[in-house]
Formats: sequence, C-alpha cells, structure tokens
Amino acid sequence: MLENIVDFVLNTVEAWGYAGIFAMMFLESTFFPFPSEVAMVPAGYLAYQGKMNIFLAITAGAFGSLFGALLNYYLASTFGRKFLLKYGKYFFIKEETISKMEEFFKSHGHISTFTGRLIPGIRQYISLPAGLSKMDIKEFAIYTLLGAGIWVIILALIGYFVGANEELIHQYIKQITVAILMILAIFVFWYVKRGKKV
Repeated sequence: MLENIVDFVLNTVEAWGYAGIFAMMFLESTFFPFPSEVAMVPAGYLAYQGKMNIFLAITAGAFGSLFGALLNYYLASTFGRKFLLKYGKYFFIKEETISKMEEFFKSHGHISTFTGRLIPGIRQYISLPAGLSKMDIKEFAIYTLLGAGIWVIILALIGYFVGANEELIHQYIKQITVAILMILAIFVFWYVKRGKKV
C-alpha cells in the first residue's frame, strides 16, 4: 500500500514536471495545507534517476514558494489591517497590538521573514505580518527566497541521496528540522545580543 502511494507521488511529480513543482510549492506557501515534502523530495529522487534537472527543480520550488508568499503578503497588506480592526476584538487582538507588530516588522522584518521560512508551521504564515506592516516588498522577496531556497534545497537533496525510502526521509527531515531550529535559536540569540550593544 505504502509503495503504491510513493509510486503515485513520483509519477505525479514526473508527469506535472517543473510547472507542477512550482504549483505545489505555491500552494504550500499560501493557506492551503500542502506539505512541501510531497513536491521536493520526489523531485530530488527523479533528478537522481536522471528524469529531472535538480537545479531546475530547486528553482521551480523556490520561486513557487516566493509567489505563494507574495499572494499572502498582498492579501495581508490590502485587507489585513481593515479586517483586524473590525474583527480583531473577537480574537483578543487590539489596535495597539497591531501597531506594535507593525513597528516590530519595520525594524526586524528581514530577519523574521528569513528565519520564519525555515520553521515548520510558521513558514506559510510569516508573510501575513510582513504584508500587514507593509514591509518593503523587495526586501521581503529577497529574504523569502533565501529562506525558502534553503528549505527547498534540503528537501531536494534528501530525495536525491535517500531516494524513495520513506522511513529514512522522515528520519532525516526530523533530524534536519531539529538542527535548523537549534541553529536559528543561536542566530536569533546573537542577533538580539548584538542589537542591545548597538
């Protein structure tokens, strides 16, 4: 049964090609609960088999993530503040809280966007406060692409070197996620300490 599912995913990614990778990663970066592993790990494995170019697959995945994030950014910047001011009270969100978040992103939006793209459960939604605070769109795009690109490369390389072994894939993804979180924690600690000295 599991083997059939793996084959189905591999065949789907191969059939849809780079446009399919772009579309799946676009969805993963929006509100749609679509796991990035489903697109990028099979793409890496297909690259290992010579059926895809790994550089094109990574590029398609990274830019799919960027454009999905830009959609969230646009929705938040266009409708977010009005929505929160009108309905935020029902979620215990005050106008003061919104203003503080906007101020925070004006000062730390770049680092928040970059690190947020590497944290599970946050990567899809980090675009919302960025859009709400109207973070500089070029800066947002650069740091989103950097963070998303790192994650896409990791997943593609897992697929390339591990193949279709689902047990090993989950094991490596879990280990790498923990390692990334630890590195990010050290990086954020350094960033905060450096900020206090300035």
